[in-house]
Amino acid sequence: MTTVGEVGEFALLAELERRGLAQGIEHDATVVDGLVVTQDTLVEGIHFRFDLLNWRELGARAAGVNISDLAASGADPVALLVSLGLPPETELEEVLELYAGLNERDTPIRGGDTTRAECVLLSVTALGRSERVPGRAGANPGDLVVVTGPLGGTGVAFRNGSLPSVPNRVEDGKRLARVATAMLDLSDGLAPDAGHIAERSGVRLAIDLEGVPRAAGAELDDIGFGEDYELLATTTDPLGFAVIGRVDEGEGVELTLGGVPYSVAGWEHFR
Repeated sequence: MTTVGEVGEFALLAELERRGLAQGIEHDATVVDGLVVTQDTLVEGIHFRFDLLNWRELGARAAGVNISDLAASGADPVALLVSLGLPPETELEEVLELYAGLNERDTPIRGGDTTRAECVLLSVTALGRSERVPGRAGANPGDLVVVTGPLGGTGVAFRNGSLPSVPNRVEDGKRLARVATAMLDLSDGLAPDAGHIAERSGVRLAIDLEGVPRAAGAELDDIGFGEDYELLATTTDPLGFAVIGRVDEGEGVELTLGGVPYSVAGWEHFR
């Protein structure tokens, strides 16, 4: 009997698509009747720990990671739906702080659900509107690869016993969406996320690690940690963003440092 731990997240999603059990799940968000929709779930002990952040910071992070997916779709946030699982001994004031954090992105909460759980589970659905959603499947040989900001900050913070706030790249996403052939946010790490574009577009992304902007104190391996939530895009017009590579014919992702292949690990659920 094959387990999800053996196949991993990406193979699981591919199998769902292959069997026709899910559709259009290859992008950061989906478009339903003109609305851009995305969802993300944070589980205590897996995605966050309360020794690294407090309840308000958790709420702000949950809103931020969902709005980051909207940014990768060139979308303006419209509303959030919040589902929350809690142990019954959770203090009321803690939940109020959580919702105060969720409201920090000035996007109204329009509904959701609450339920009893053994640990804190927070699932947010974000709704937005976009004039153009680039998706992940349009990268072409000759495009440039750009990133909206420095990477590795989350890896540095985690080593220091904290987590940074999620950057707000909505305006950058709207600008890039006008010209990008493909775009996503960097949640799993540079190599895996670049691989999503390469696979969906049927191309190879060649990335020069020397050109990747790094957060203060970040080492090369930190840029593979994930959860930086900057935007990665392919485009013929970089719009002043940092150019870190190019799109070639072929497949996969090629990371080099000084012209020599270099491996940077990333995050994958179930492994």
